[in-house]
Amino acid sequence: MFLHELSRKVSQNWAIRVEGVEYESLVRQTFGNCCPYCLCTLGETPAIIEHLDGMNRYRVGLHVPGNVLVACRKCNSEKRRDDSATKLTLGESGWASFLSHDGTRCTHRCPSCKYWESVWPNPTERQKHLRENIERIKTFRGLFVEFERLLPGLNETLPSLLAKLYIDCQNFAASEIKSLLQGIGHARRS
Repeated sequence: MFLHELSRKVSQNWAIRVEGVEYESLVRQTFGNCCPYCLCTLGETPAIIEHLDGMNRYRVGLHVPGNVLVACRKCNSEKRRDDSATKLTLGESGWASFLSHDGTRCTHRCPSCKYWESVWPNPTERQKHLRENIERIKTFRGLFVEFERLLPGLNETLPSLLAKLYIDCQNFAASEIKSLLQGIGHARRS
């Protein structure tokens, strides 16, 4: 909820809106109506709204132009491993890390490398497509200067703020549950 509200506030004066037809057309045109990760044709497979930088406490993604794409459901699901990792070793962001599982830097059991191997069995073809997709996404991100300017500051300050917010919410919930259970226990005794 916090990230959605922050997204709304920071992008309220931007020229293009995520919810607009113009943005959807730009995304579909830029990626040829294909998944930006596996290149499957969208429409032939279930598609889903995708946040390049996941909206969680580790990736500090926002629902703003430059961070929202349309991807196939399978890639969206597979990318979650990288997006939810506390520390990334293959890239600076969840999406870059996901596209860096080319089979050359991970253990033979790496689920993301296995996924990409199932998409492109030929290692040379796989590495080529993954590199090209990284560059295509970087180019797309570069179209949104407002977001690009905002991103370094978010990456620097937002993770610690989100961690604090997460702990505060947990503590608040625990306190409210305890209070509720005490109230129920008191009502039963009466």
